[in-house]
Amino acid sequence: MEETTQTDMSTSLQTAVSDVLGVIEQDREREIISRRFGLNDRKETLEQIGELLGITRERVRQLEKAILIRLKLASEDNKVPSMHEVERQIIRHLSEKGRVARVQDVARDMVGKDATPIHRSHIGFLAELSPNLAVVNENDDFYHSIGIKEHADEKKIKAHVDEIVKTIKAHGEPISSEDLHAKLSHEHPSHVSALASTSKRLASLRDNWGLVKWPTVNPKNIRDKIYVILADNGKPMHFSEIAKSIKVSDFKRKDVTTQAIHNELIKDKRFVLIGRGIYALDEWGYSKGTVSDIITDVLKKAGEPLHRDEIVKRVLKSRQVKETTILLNLQSKPQFKRVSKATYKLAEPTK
Repeated sequence: MEETTQTDMSTSLQTAVSDVLGVIEQDREREIISRRFGLNDRKETLEQIGELLGITRERVRQLEKAILIRLKLASEDNKVPSMHEVERQIIRHLSEKGRVARVQDVARDMVGKDATPIHRSHIGFLAELSPNLAVVNENDDFYHSIGIKEHADEKKIKAHVDEIVKTIKAHGEPISSEDLHAKLSHEHPSHVSALASTSKRLASLRDNWGLVKWPTVNPKNIRDKIYVILADNGKPMHFSEIAKSIKVSDFKRKDVTTQAIHNELIKDKRFVLIGRGIYALDEWGYSKGTVSDIITDVLKKAGEPLHRDEIVKRVLKSRQVKETTILLNLQSKPQFKRVSKATYKLAEPTK
């Protein structure tokens, strides 16, 4: 049933676009609109169209503006019924997604996973003409997006997004949709997420929103992905477990080898080897160095001899190793001296 509906939607889009273009009387004007919006192929610039038609860039811009005004008036007068049926479908999908969404997401919902750039162009074009939809065109800060105008026009959508970005910056770390909603004045967390999704300045991971430059919500390389996996797990992991977790994650480009992950763990100072193949985050307070280095640090901080059981207990806070490994280091390393039964201190440095 779903596949049939999505196939019908693809046909409806094509029909509506053809009907709208049919309102345009001159072939040249139809050509301008088709090429500018990428209705049959990729979108073209004013310069490209002007060169093709033998007119200036400015003349193409003037004609495009005039044609769009006429088409919007035709839409308001209900001269293209097929377009209004598509508009109704777009509004339905936007209502389900939080009142605003990126065009590519609307296309995927309406047409399915096989939605093409042409489908996206058709939806964007029809939305541009709709009196009930607000269009945010793509630029450095925003993705090409559509909203229900009754709730917010283009200017208000951008203002809402700017407020969300400002709130996340002030928070200083990733924040859930629920907590972000609590700091703002929108009706529902889904509205906040929908608005945030239109911004190129923001990214999300597992419903946590943050700035796009924050690796915890937008991990771009293997090291960032390792960091997110360890942070989410909250405790040390073997490198093979980290590799498995990345492969079943929501990350983009997650097909990396276990060896590649191990190599990155070794190189990055954020990760501390605390056992055989087991890594922790440096920020958790684990110490770098060998087991004997950790024992030395424990005895230095104590400032007095310690029983071997206490030494083992303190070392295990920083290392996941066998107790026998700790005891062997105590007994065999010259820097440790037994001062009484099962009690050790640091040996005096030799002169």
